[in-house]
Amino acid sequence: MCPDATIAWAQDVSGNAVATASFSGKTDTLRIESRVELEHTGNPWPIFNIAATALNFPFFYSNDDRADLGALAIQQYLDPMGRLQKWARSFVRDSTPDTLELLKAISQGVSEALQYEVRESEGTQTPNESLDRGWGSCRDFAVLFAEAVRSLDMGARIVSGYLYDPQHRATGSAGSGSTHAWAEVYVPGAGWINFDPTNRSIGGFNLVPVAVARDITLLMPVSGSYVGVADAFTGMEVEVRVT
Repeated sequence: MCPDATIAWAQDVSGNAVATASFSGKTDTLRIESRVELEHTGNPWPIFNIAATALNFPFFYSNDDRADLGALAIQQYLDPMGRLQKWARSFVRDSTPDTLELLKAISQGVSEALQYEVRESEGTQTPNESLDRGWGSCRDFAVLFAEAVRSLDMGARIVSGYLYDPQHRATGSAGSGSTHAWAEVYVPGAGWINFDPTNRSIGGFNLVPVAVARDITLLMPVSGSYVGVADAFTGMEVEVRVT
């Protein structure tokens, strides 16, 4: 029997919708079901109208943009020896490279540095751990890319959602609605640009975003507390269906 819940909706600091469910009775099963109907109009060959001041790297955000980006432009993982920044700067091949081409090169560099693996263990590797292992899941790809971009003083955020791939051709695809993670970079004029380093793609035409955050640990789809005996939990199933 599934329990009835009292649900309160709110928004977090990033504008994501958050539902808090409270239960009053006992149960032997918890089932969380979410249904959404959407129209996806992503362009597989997008054109980005980047501001003239940001066409080439390095560029500088306006004071307002810098203030609003805040921690999104600051590395979230310790890099005391500057290893990640040195790795990111290896993609800066001349004095003023094209900004978009530089970001594409970093995304491709992540894909070349890591081999994809389905990793169901909890947590995310640090960027340097990913570079050391040479393996990672989509969330490890996204974090490495975002941190590399931040080391170059650009704002980035992590996105959690779904990879729409009915042909099952994309890396990380386990069906037409696979859970997925990628990153967005803020470029003046163009705004937030999607980068999926797992698939070396840009623009997000096959990506369905659900939530964005500064750090991937803030994107847990379900979290909460439980009261009961320690060995009561016997299993969990997750199913995504696209019709």
